[in-house]
This record gives sequence, C-alpha cells and structure tokens, in this order.
Amino acid sequence: MSARQPVKPSDTKGGIQKQIQLPFKKAWQISLQGIRIRWMRSLITASGIFLGIAFFSFVRTAGLFPVDMSDKEAVAAANRQSWLAIMALLVCFVGIMNAMLMSVTERFKEIGTMKCLGALDNFVVKLFFIEAGLMGTLASLFGWVLGWLIMVLLHLATKGIEGMATSFWAGSLRELVLSVAIGVVITLLAAVPPARRAAKMPPVAALRSEI
Repeated sequence: MSARQPVKPSDTKGGIQKQIQLPFKKAWQISLQGIRIRWMRSLITASGIFLGIAFFSFVRTAGLFPVDMSDKEAVAAANRQSWLAIMALLVCFVGIMNAMLMSVTERFKEIGTMKCLGALDNFVVKLFFIEAGLMGTLASLFGWVLGWLIMVLLHLATKGIEGMATSFWAGSLRELVLSVAIGVVITLLAAVPPARRAAKMPPVAALRSEI
C-alpha cells in the first residue's frame, strides 16, 4: 500500500480560501432562511421597532399640522410627546438587542458549524447585519404607516381636511424617509453586540453548547 501523499500547505490554504470566500448572495440566502425558520423570534424582534416607529410617526405627523404657538398647553403637550417618542425608541433599542442576543444563544450550534467549515468572523457578522437590516426596514415602514394613518384619521375626525395642504404631503414623505432611516439605524446598532458575540464564539465551545 502506498503511503498517503502529504497535503501541501498551498493546497490547504486554497481549500480554506474557497470555503471562506462566500458571496454576498449566499449570506443573503442564509439570512432569509434564518428569518423564515425563526419567524416567531424575528416577529418579536421586529415588533419592538414597529411599535416604536409607529409612536414616533404618530408624534411627528401631528407636528405637520398647524399649531397655535400662543396656546402654551398645546406646545407643552407636543414637547412631552416628542420626549416620549425618543424614550420609546430607546426602549426599542434595548428590546431589540435583548431579542437578538437570545437569537445568538439559540443558534450556537449553527454558528459553530459555520465557523468549523471555515466561515470568517466578518461573515457571521454580515449574517446578523443582513437580518437586522431586513427586519428594521420592514418594521419601520409598516410602523410609520400605522402611526401616520392613526394621526390622519384622528385629525380628519376632529378638524376635517384643515391643514392637509401640499406641504403636509411633502412633509409626510420626508417623515417616512426619516422614520425608516432611524428604525434601520437603531436596529443595526442594536445588532452590533450580538453579532460580535457570535463572531468571537469559539467553534468547539459553540458545538458543545446545549440549549
């Protein structure tokens, strides 16, 4: 029996290189699959930013209607609502981070398997950022629609179409872009600690974990 030929370092390096250089399309597919498999966890995570952006949109849409600046009570109420909207977004940030940390815990074995197959740390981080970006975009968009719609219906019921001029619709479009941008940024920032934890996880320790 002939002796087994030793593997050249260059061949080994080339093999690992092929394993770790996965295209963005593959990361996208894995992220979508992860969301589908854990749709309940993804729904809980997205619901936080959805409700936060809905309240933020409600407050910002109210500011698009004319306000009598001489009415101190109305101005004070608007300021209070603005602060409440900011606090709601901060609470969403903490909630999303906690939900994604739990997601990392549930995926110990999956992450360990990918890293054993040669996935680099930045690839694991990319997976979590793609998932966070998708959930943040969709949840922020639907949240803005809900907040905007509730505020508009309340205004129509109390004051009719007064104040709904061209400037209102242009302002609504600006608020849509702002709300989605804020929602995505908050979601991505909240995903940083969970993504770093997943990337730094030793593969063997992850495979041995029992959830």
